[in-house]
Amino acid sequence: MTAIDPVMPTYAPQPVAFERGEGAWLYDTDGRRYLDCLSGIAVNTLGHNHPRLVAAISDQASKIIHTSNLFEIPLRRQLAQRLVDLSGMTNVFFCNSGLEANEAAIKIARLYGHNRGIDLPEIVVYEKAFHGRSLATLSATGNVKVQKGFEPLVTGFVRVPLNDMSSLEEIAANRPNVCAVFLEAIQGEGGIQPARIEYLKQVRALCDRKGWLMMVDEVQCGTGRTGRWFAHQYAGIIPDVMPLAKGLASGIPVGAVVAHGEAAHTFKAGNHGTTFGGNPLAMRAGLTTIDVMEEDRLLDNATAMGNLIMDGIRREMAGNPGLIEVRGNGLMIGIELDRPCAEIVGKALKAGLVLNVTADTVVRLLPPLIFNREQAELTVASLAPILREAVARPIDRAA
Repeated sequence: MTAIDPVMPTYAPQPVAFERGEGAWLYDTDGRRYLDCLSGIAVNTLGHNHPRLVAAISDQASKIIHTSNLFEIPLRRQLAQRLVDLSGMTNVFFCNSGLEANEAAIKIARLYGHNRGIDLPEIVVYEKAFHGRSLATLSATGNVKVQKGFEPLVTGFVRVPLNDMSSLEEIAANRPNVCAVFLEAIQGEGGIQPARIEYLKQVRALCDRKGWLMMVDEVQCGTGRTGRWFAHQYAGIIPDVMPLAKGLASGIPVGAVVAHGEAAHTFKAGNHGTTFGGNPLAMRAGLTTIDVMEEDRLLDNATAMGNLIMDGIRREMAGNPGLIEVRGNGLMIGIELDRPCAEIVGKALKAGLVLNVTADTVVRLLPPLIFNREQAELTVASLAPILREAVARPIDRAA
């Protein structure tokens, strides 16, 4: 009789189990070493087993892990202030994940709309966007494959293409119930597709003109990954709502919604809540992450190492028609090929690289921000032959 797996099959994991990590390196249960170019999908900002993070978590666990938000949590106030200072925004709600942060952002937008007398408020969202897998965030997501089977979806979302200002202007002219625009500064799951700087500026201006909230999802691209604290800062704007998560606490689950202006004062007592969010352990990990990032100049390092990797892949793939584009900022990198390339994940593992493929044709690299020059050069040297092999075969048009 075949044993039943006690884990629900919501993922199809690679046949590798990691038992320990050191810096940017992972070691599997057989002792084999891998260079981590994924960092837990942009989570392990400080890599693995960082001594300061381990010490901080251990110290906090020996004091107090959880109390609940029914009581004052000094570490929560400290991390909120750091995020306010870094963003130029007003206040913060803490939760446990990017999905929860995005869910809270949607609730802020709806309540904001109702407060302005809109009975059925609408939020502009984007094609190829990804905001999570709850019913509301799934409905805001622009991926039919992940929505299939979960209908009816939540209503109140209006979808437009990214970087197409004319479509957004048309919505502004014809949809009086719109109260917010919700976009990723860089679409991660959508294939490392950035919102152009000029587009972000235009959206900010339109939101100001219409009285809409500008909500920028920085769950994957925030917390220094692109070489700025937040990717929208390249455009010199300040959003009204900014969800964060992933790398904020270097592996300890945490989410945050940073708000500004009227959005910062939309939630009142009882409008939203969380049991675990803002707990002392997560807040200590977040504070330590920011401290190390500042002291070790990891934003500058992300820019330098990201440029080294992107320039290296462009050099190694120069003249190869199978390469569509290498794009990204800092250590958020997409390598788009002219064909589906999911098989690269397994081939990279055999070569000692951990990465993934998103949007079918985009190799995604999200190394920890502690990556060094030797590791960046090794990434290029190991990955380039795999890319060349992947695009050397004829494309199977029937697939």
